[in-house]
Amino acid sequence: MAALCSITPVRSLTYKMSKRDSAGNTQRGAAVRARGVPAVKDGSALISTTPEWLALEEHVKNDIEKTHLRDLIMDKERCDGLTVEYNGVYCDFARQRVTKETMAKLYQLAEAAGLKAKIGAMFAGETINSTEDRAVLHVATRAPRNKVINVDGKNVVKDVWDVLDKVKDFSEKVRNGEWLGATGKPLTNVVAVGIGGSFLGPLFVHTALKTCGEASQGAGGRQLRFLANVDPVDVARALNGLDPETTLVVVVSKTFTTAETMLNARTVRQWIIASLGKEAVSKHMVAVSTNLKLVSEFGIDPDNAFAFWDWVGGRYSVCSAVGMLPLSLQYGFDTMEKFLEGAWNIDEHFATAPFEENLPVTLGMLSVFNVSFLNCPARAILPYTQALAKLAPHIQQVAMESNGKGVSIDGTKLPFATGEIDFGEPGTNGQHSFYQLIHQGRTIPCDFIGIIKSQQSVYLKGEIVSNHDELMCNFFAQADALAVGKSAVELRAESVPDHLIPHKTFTGNRPSLSIMLPQLNAYTTGQLLALYEHRVAVQGFVWGLNSFDQWGVELGKQLASKVRTNMNQKRTKGEKLTPMDGFNPSTTALLNRYLEGKAQLKYTEPMDVFPCTLIDSDECRPPTSYV
Repeated sequence: MAALCSITPVRSLTYKMSKRDSAGNTQRGAAVRARGVPAVKDGSALISTTPEWLALEEHVKNDIEKTHLRDLIMDKERCDGLTVEYNGVYCDFARQRVTKETMAKLYQLAEAAGLKAKIGAMFAGETINSTEDRAVLHVATRAPRNKVINVDGKNVVKDVWDVLDKVKDFSEKVRNGEWLGATGKPLTNVVAVGIGGSFLGPLFVHTALKTCGEASQGAGGRQLRFLANVDPVDVARALNGLDPETTLVVVVSKTFTTAETMLNARTVRQWIIASLGKEAVSKHMVAVSTNLKLVSEFGIDPDNAFAFWDWVGGRYSVCSAVGMLPLSLQYGFDTMEKFLEGAWNIDEHFATAPFEENLPVTLGMLSVFNVSFLNCPARAILPYTQALAKLAPHIQQVAMESNGKGVSIDGTKLPFATGEIDFGEPGTNGQHSFYQLIHQGRTIPCDFIGIIKSQQSVYLKGEIVSNHDELMCNFFAQADALAVGKSAVELRAESVPDHLIPHKTFTGNRPSLSIMLPQLNAYTTGQLLALYEHRVAVQGFVWGLNSFDQWGVELGKQLASKVRTNMNQKRTKGEKLTPMDGFNPSTTALLNRYLEGKAQLKYTEPMDVFPCTLIDSDECRPPTSYV
């Protein structure tokens, strides 16, 4: 596969994927494809029934299982054909267990799944999230101002830029001292309160830019912290050492009802009130939300609420005000606009490039192959840069919440595996943690991510390579070690004792791919984000899932509400739970052990109780426990 040439830009995204007959009725086949159900030739809703899927299964059994990467990797023509490059993003997948024929069959499978139509439907604002009756348009949150993307006949890009202009105006006022706190001091500390996508995405970007020279210059003298977990320990750590007089709090909740976020928001609000008074809330707290009524009731000026939309899923929301507001407060809007430009660059590539030259499509199809045909249940994301330490946790949510499904978009139970268990750690830390398992235990496909030019340069006199070169030596070596392995013959040639040979043998034939970026800055961070987002979408489109809902997170929330009600009652009355309270014996015993395990905190009289390390008042308690 040759390196990608320049592609034609997206000229218009206002088209509709559904076709209508002369009476104006949507043709059912086109509508089904637009909603994400695979367009298969025999009319079945399952991609696994197609000739293309069955051909891949036969190909694996008859061809791939007879190959080994130690041989495949020596074929220069094959290696040259298994790379894709686009605008500085270079991907080498020669260490995947594929051949030229495999890739051709994977692209044929993508065509059988109606992938091109589904990508087009997403960009066109079609309602592809059918279970929630929503469009899926996180791409609109980074579209250039002059683009047109319609939802229900309305160009949403204008709405996006109305909010982005507001983010720019507000963040610049805070950063230049025009917007001051209640006591007249500049607000140099920001605490972003949110959970899930409202936390993981912005944290990933913040961590990536902390040590980027250009971005860090704009962050001089400022702090950005995140508060996600409802655990009061997280509150204590987020607020530790901060002065309420110089702290601005950004509360991120679309409906302003998210239980964990709103409890944390009320906690931080009380922290501000205890020091500065109730009137200070409007100067020290702003919101990213669409529920202006609840924002106002909370004490935040609705003029200081930044909107986002139901066609932006939480895990895909970092390019909206969810991420852009706290990150612009930290680094400046101009830097964060480059982040949006990088993401849109990959968006456009995804929408227009042929499958064989399309990075997200190619990586997505390789993941489909590893999961559904090679039966690999997990994927390791291994960035060889500490700045991407929070990439794996973010993609963990993006991928596992999107594709952790057991039924197709029309509710049919799936007879094949979908989704992956995503995890990861920056190299070389991971090498001293879980690489043992990926080298000699389970087969786990790996994404190695390397940076050509480090954010920080260190070279010591007398060392044969720089610190970054040392890091990258491991980047190159680990991928080869997984692919090639080490045989018993090689070990005997090195005079390894026979009793140690089984322990020192590496089977190899373990797939990985390597992604290299020229450098890590706001623009390339945006590219990397969009690459993974669209890769996940490709997998879901091919498997026939709805990758944009998350019903699996609801049941636990519902049960927690029942526990909350019972805990209040038992705390207040000083009682234990009984079988009559409706919990199973195990949960009843666990709850009673918890309630008995510390002195009773009575809920009969409303009062604020804070650790003395946060608020110095008559109502404070020691931070370790209630006593």
